[in-house]
Amino acid sequence: MTGGRSRTVGWATVAVLTLAGCTAHAPAAPPPHDRGMPAGGLRLVAFDSCDEALRQLRSAAKAAVGPWGLGADAGILPYAAAERAGAVGGAVKDAAGAPSAGFSGTTVHEAGVDEPDLVKTDGRRIVTVSRGTLSVVDPASRRLTGRLVLDPRSEQQRYAGGEANLLLHGDRALVLLPDRWVTAPVAARRRPAPGAAQARLVLVDLAGAPRIVGDYQVDGHLVDARQVGATTRVVVRSTPRMAFPQPAKGTEAQRIAANRAVIDKVTLDDWLPRYQVREGGRTSSGRVGCDRLSRPAGFSGASLVTVLSFDLGAAALGTGDPVTVAADGDTVYSSGPRLYLTNDNRWRLPLRPATRADDSTEIYQFDVGSGTPRYVAAGTVPGRLINQYALSEWDGHLRVATTTGGDRWGGGDDSVSGVHVLRADGARLTEVGKVTGLGKGERIYAVRFLGPTGYVVTFRQTDPLYTVDLRDPVAPRLTGELKVNGYSSYLHPAGDGRLLGVGQEATDRGRIQGLQVSLFDVADPARPTRVAQHHVAQGWSDAEFDPHAFLWWAPERLVVLPVMRPGVTTDRAGGEGARGAPGAEVLALRVGADGFTAVGTIAHPPSLADGAQWSMRIRRSLVVDGVLWTVSDAGLKATGLTGLTTLAWVPMT
Repeated sequence: MTGGRSRTVGWATVAVLTLAGCTAHAPAAPPPHDRGMPAGGLRLVAFDSCDEALRQLRSAAKAAVGPWGLGADAGILPYAAAERAGAVGGAVKDAAGAPSAGFSGTTVHEAGVDEPDLVKTDGRRIVTVSRGTLSVVDPASRRLTGRLVLDPRSEQQRYAGGEANLLLHGDRALVLLPDRWVTAPVAARRRPAPGAAQARLVLVDLAGAPRIVGDYQVDGHLVDARQVGATTRVVVRSTPRMAFPQPAKGTEAQRIAANRAVIDKVTLDDWLPRYQVREGGRTSSGRVGCDRLSRPAGFSGASLVTVLSFDLGAAALGTGDPVTVAADGDTVYSSGPRLYLTNDNRWRLPLRPATRADDSTEIYQFDVGSGTPRYVAAGTVPGRLINQYALSEWDGHLRVATTTGGDRWGGGDDSVSGVHVLRADGARLTEVGKVTGLGKGERIYAVRFLGPTGYVVTFRQTDPLYTVDLRDPVAPRLTGELKVNGYSSYLHPAGDGRLLGVGQEATDRGRIQGLQVSLFDVADPARPTRVAQHHVAQGWSDAEFDPHAFLWWAPERLVVLPVMRPGVTTDRAGGEGARGAPGAEVLALRVGADGFTAVGTIAHPPSLADGAQWSMRIRRSLVVDGVLWTVSDAGLKATGLTGLTTLAWVPMT
C-alpha cells in the first residue's frame, strides 16, 4: 500500500498510519468504490426568535414525517453507542486513564476525562451501582459500609431500560439511571408520544451513610456523559411530545397528511426538553429556552440533543444550564476542553431513498473548558463511525476514522475506510488532510489514536491492522500494515512500543473461533508484528465492545478481562464445579517481553437471593492497594495479585 509496508499472516491485515501529511500521500482520485463526500461544510445557526424556531421545526418535521410518524414512531429506534473500542507508531505510552499510585481508574479514552461506569473508586472507597441500588465497600476492611436504593423498579428490571452508571468526585456520586417512560393520557386511537422518555440523574452524598441530595429528571434518552475535575457534561437526546394517529385505512398520502396536521398543532413547549429538580426539600421545574437552541443547515425536527452541565463540588445540582441542538446524536467524545457530538443521519433513511449524502456523519464541536458549553464549529465527514474511539483531538486537529459504502451497519463489496483530519475554521470544521482506501470490502472494527499515530483495524475475512502517521495534519500517510487471522475490536497501549488487542480469532474464511488477546509490536510503524496471542476457544468478553470491562494494571503489567465460554460453571464457593451459570470468570494475563503468561482465572459464586444465572457474571475489575477486586451483580471479590488467592467475598444481595 502507498506509503507503508505490509506483512501477511493468514488473512488478517494490520495497518499503521502516521498522520504526518494527510493529502501528500493520498491517491490523486478516490477509487470507484470510495463513496465518500468532502468533509466540512456544516454550520450551526441560532434561531432569530421563538416564533421562527417553531416555524422551522414544524417545517422540517412536516417534510420528514412518514405514514408512521417521526423518529422512533417511524421505526427509527434510539440506538445506544455500544462502544467503545479503539492505537499507532513509535513508542506507545501507557493508556489514558493511567492509575494513580495505589488504585486503578476506569479505562477511558482520554487521560483526565472520566466516563460513567457501574463502579468507581478513589482508593478510600469502592462505589458500585447495580439493579437500582448504590453500594459502598471499604477496601481496607473489605466490608459493605453503605447501601442506598435509588430505583426499586430496577431490582426486577435490570435490562429493561439500560443500566445505571455513576461518576465520582470527592464525597459525591452522580448516578445516571436508565431512561424511564412516563405515560400520560392520550386521545383514543393514539399512541404515546415518542418524547415520553425521561433521563434521571441522582446526586448522592457519601460522607456518611449514603443519602440523596439532588434528583434531576429531564425529557429524553441519556446518550453519554464526561467529567473533568468536578465538572460533568451530560448529553441527552429528546423527541417532540406529539402523538400521531394510529394508521387507519387510507392511502399513504392520506396518513402523511393526517400526521402533518398533528405537527401543525404542536407548540414550541412540546419540542423543547423539560426538566425537574428536587433538592433541599423543594421541587422546581423549567424547560430549555429557545435562545439556547441552534440548528444545522439540514435537520428533520425528529430529535434534539441537549448538553447539561453540573458541578459536583457545588452544594446543589441546579438547572443543568442546558444548551440544545436541533439534531440527532449517538456518539460523544471529549478531549477535555472540547466535547464532540456526532450524528450519522440514520434518521433520514426510512423516510426517503438513501443518497450519497446520507453516507456521512455530522460532527458538532463544543467548548466545555469552563462555564456554559459554547458551540464552536460543526462539520461533516464521509461514512460512519464505529464508536468514540474513531475520534481523537491532537494538536488542534480532530482525526476521524470512518467506513463508507456497504450497508448501514456493516461492510460490503464496495465498503472502504479512511482517516480524515479536520480543523476549526471559524464556525466550520474543515478537512485539511486524509488517508483513504483502507480495508477495501471490509469495515472498521477498532480504532486507536495515540498522539501522532493512528491504528485502524478492519475485518471481513481477515484483520488488517493499519498504522497511520498523522504528524503532519495536511499530509497524513499510511506507514504500515499487518494481516492476521481474526480481528481486534479494542486496542490498548501497553508501553514500550507494544499494543494490546482484544477480539476474536477466526479461520482463513473469517469464521470466528473464540476470544483472542493479541500483543503487537508497533515500535517500528513500518513493520508492525504480532508477537503473541492468547486464545480462549469459543469464548468472548465484554471488553470486546466495552473498554470499561478491560483492566490494564501497568505496575504489574497485568491484563484482566471478563471471559464467557460454554461449559464453564462455578460452585457456590467461587471455584469451578458442577453448579452455577456458564462463563462467570475473569482472565488474568501477565505481559512479558515475548508474550503472555496466564496468571489464572477468578470466578464468583451465584446470587443465593434470586438464583439469576447472570448475577455471577463478572462485569469489572479494579486494583486498590495491591488487591484485585472483581465486580458482579452478586457481589465483590477481593483477590491477592500474587497467586490470585481469595481474600474476601462481599455479597451485594
